[in-house]
Amino acid sequence: MATDTRPIGVGIIGFEPGRSWAAVAHVPALKGLPEYQVTAVATTRRESADAAAAAIGLRSDRGFTSAAELAACDDVDLVVVTVKVPHHLELVRAAVAAGKHVYCEWPLGNGLAEAREMARLVGEAGVQGVIGLQARCAPAVAYVRDLVASGEIGEVLSSNMFGTGIQWGGWVDRPNTYLLDPANGATLMTIPFGHAVDAMCHCLGEFASLSALTAIRQPLVKQLENGEIWQKRTPDQIVVTGTLQGGAIANVHYRGGTSRGANFAWEINGTKGDLRLEADGGHAQMFDLSLSAGFGRDRTLKPLEIPAQYRWVPETITGLAMNVAQVYRRLSDALAGKQATGMGFDVAVERHRLLAVIEEAAAIGGVIGLETEG
Repeated sequence: MATDTRPIGVGIIGFEPGRSWAAVAHVPALKGLPEYQVTAVATTRRESADAAAAAIGLRSDRGFTSAAELAACDDVDLVVVTVKVPHHLELVRAAVAAGKHVYCEWPLGNGLAEAREMARLVGEAGVQGVIGLQARCAPAVAYVRDLVASGEIGEVLSSNMFGTGIQWGGWVDRPNTYLLDPANGATLMTIPFGHAVDAMCHCLGEFASLSALTAIRQPLVKQLENGEIWQKRTPDQIVVTGTLQGGAIANVHYRGGTSRGANFAWEINGTKGDLRLEADGGHAQMFDLSLSAGFGRDRTLKPLEIPAQYRWVPETITGLAMNVAQVYRRLSDALAGKQATGMGFDVAVERHRLLAVIEEAAAIGGVIGLETEG
């Protein structure tokens, strides 16, 4: 395992040069953090494993074709799972069996039951399990959380959030056709909605009760490359309205595609002030978030600068890698005994449970109360 003199060795499962999330976010984040070193990579084929190792700058014998081989490597302290959702459980199981810490992309599991199983596995093994819900680590979100907690906007009265998914609209590109099938666990609800509602709950608290409405408004989708028509079988409209545990009313509306108007806007109304976060897209975990606010006698919202203390990583880390790097910094602090990550697999279970309740509420058309899970 890593020592005071050796960086934390990271083995990445799932890497395609130039286009995968591991390539555009994880590796740039890790290369910008001195406490980490990418030491291994695994894909499913020898050719792709060799290409991945070469792209990262690893020795050829550090490109593996199985998760078990990667996890068994002495140079790997942390296994990072960045493949499609249906494979998460088996890969997390392999990492934990080897006694390695594991960072898994969100969604953690293909449903609540798998998420609970993975939380059990890391708990019994005594290793760190970290979930990639990086929107809560965005500097703007971290600042909003503190503004709310410190009472700067008074009692929170309501929260209204709108976002778009880019995908799940009227078109699809070939690599993302799997998003149209709910069996794959990668939907408008689990990905952009899931990331954004996690940020909201992280700042304002969990839902006490909610009602939900979902719909498929564009059931036929055209593939960009060849015009082929695909059937979309997962909702492209999600509306959730409820009461948060602190009493505030919350409304979240996500839809597929993009908007000619706002693509992400989140407004928090309090007795002493208002906050508004905006972005160019509804993936709050990916897009830069701007913050504006009004307090006391202010009659309008004005841009609010985010203090430097909310960026935990070097300024050289930018773009898609930045929020991911923030998660990695939380993890390295935890491994050094400084503080808990606040992003364990228990957090993922709680979020999966919320999504399961939303789906149930949408199915029955009623209001459902949420009790704290033991």
